[in-house]
Amino acid sequence: MGKVHLQIEGICCSYGAEPVLNGVEFIVERGGLLGILGPNGSGKTTLLKAISRTLKPHLGRVLLDDQDIYRINSIEVARQMAVVPQESHFDFPFTAREIVMMGRTPHLGRFQSESRHDWRVVEQALAFTNSSHLAERRITELSGGEKQRIAIARALAQEPEVLLLDEPTAFLDINHQTEILTIIRRLNKDYNLTVIMVLHDLNLASEYCDQIILLKEGQIYALGSPEEIITSTNINAVYGSKVLIRPHPLHRRPQVILLAKDQAQTKIAGGARVHVVGGGGMATSLLGELVQAGYKVTAGVLNIGDSDWEQAKILGVDTVEAAPFSPVTAENHRSNLDYIEKAQWVILAPIPFGEGNIYNLKALQTAARRGQRVVVIERIPIQERDYTDGKGLLEYRHLLKLGVIRVTGEGEVLRLLQREGQT
Repeated sequence: MGKVHLQIEGICCSYGAEPVLNGVEFIVERGGLLGILGPNGSGKTTLLKAISRTLKPHLGRVLLDDQDIYRINSIEVARQMAVVPQESHFDFPFTAREIVMMGRTPHLGRFQSESRHDWRVVEQALAFTNSSHLAERRITELSGGEKQRIAIARALAQEPEVLLLDEPTAFLDINHQTEILTIIRRLNKDYNLTVIMVLHDLNLASEYCDQIILLKEGQIYALGSPEEIITSTNINAVYGSKVLIRPHPLHRRPQVILLAKDQAQTKIAGGARVHVVGGGGMATSLLGELVQAGYKVTAGVLNIGDSDWEQAKILGVDTVEAAPFSPVTAENHRSNLDYIEKAQWVILAPIPFGEGNIYNLKALQTAARRGQRVVVIERIPIQERDYTDGKGLLEYRHLLKLGVIRVTGEGEVLRLLQREGQT
């Protein structure tokens, strides 16, 4: 069998005079798992309908193994391709097993009875979707997640080569969402089933899909791996949303964090420059809050790999970097002073001090002596975070004598900056 399984060639679809898809084209390799993303009205469901032979494009072709699906007998298409709609409506109280058996319809003649093979396929589909215990239950009695498993089992009973799903996790709680998508991924990996599914959750798409199409206004805006598609630039361009992207702690695929649209905070920030002296995870939340509030943030000196360094990279914050587990060098110190000199505010997070980062205290002393606004967060007493046999404590006390602003927490910092921005 060829590697290319589905080929979409420049399809255009409309509802009446209203164009919905315009020149969409891509290929799906056999055994691929493709997610389709995009805002409401971008054409996701229409694209799935065109692929499933439900809505014929007025231009372009959909090729399944090099054959135009609109020129193939509908029963033959059903033997190769199964569809799970967003909502499966079951108006009659059939048992779950009877519903799954309906998936065998394309393989049965008009008056042909179900064979042992058909029943075996049904039982296998129920087992694979963890639904065997539901077999004798009436479909009208099942929960949303249970109905969705039965709908997938029915599609699986068709023994298709391609599985199309329209938002399979819609209306499900988080446990059922992951359960359904895990089943779909197992079908894809264990049976080499080609899967195309429309999703609205960016994080689920990133975690479960191998390739992603991002639609915008009926056209493909981007196509590629989750790492290539789930970027802050793409999400802002397509959804108009400001987001942070960070790697998932387990599978390292990109995860999306939506930033609230707070126009008032951004106006107050006014683009003011703030330099944060952090380390050891003590500035992680502060960096995020400052960036979200609209400040132009820099940071340093941070060791590469430190959690504050990782946060700065995620946020796009310019940072003075030191080698992992290495002391601050004279060169790092000079770079830090350059950033500090350009800032309207300099903030010291409640970081621990060792022999390797006393330079940071000296940099803050320089800023305070030349009259810059230096804010010191004293959430943790300095005595509990000095690991220098008193050297850091002496430098810290010297800094406090230079007229710095002392606060007890990060929230107080934000209120101070906002208040000063209004005066």
